[in-house]
Amino acid sequence: MTPDDTGTAAPSKTRIEYLEELGDELVKRGFRVRLTQLRGQSPSLHVINPDASALTENILAEQGADGWWYWWSWAERVASADDVPNAADRVALVLAAH
Repeated sequence: MTPDDTGTAAPSKTRIEYLEELGDELVKRGFRVRLTQLRGQSPSLHVINPDASALTENILAEQGADGWWYWWSWAERVASADDVPNAADRVALVLAAH
């Protein structure tokens, strides 16, 4: 974090902000996205390939000791949340209709 004009640390992004950034990038690539938050659960980004609606995935954003990461629903890292284009590339690859 870097100090702002008041000398205090700037707030880090929230989980939802990270998911929204990834969602915006995926929409640019033609995917449909929906931010969801079920009661008692962390928010997730539901991603749909509109050309093959069976190809969907829920992406999570979680903070660890080494920063924020996007995660697949099967508890495997997608990419660093600081590298949105790379994360979007990986999601697009997995959800591609072949």
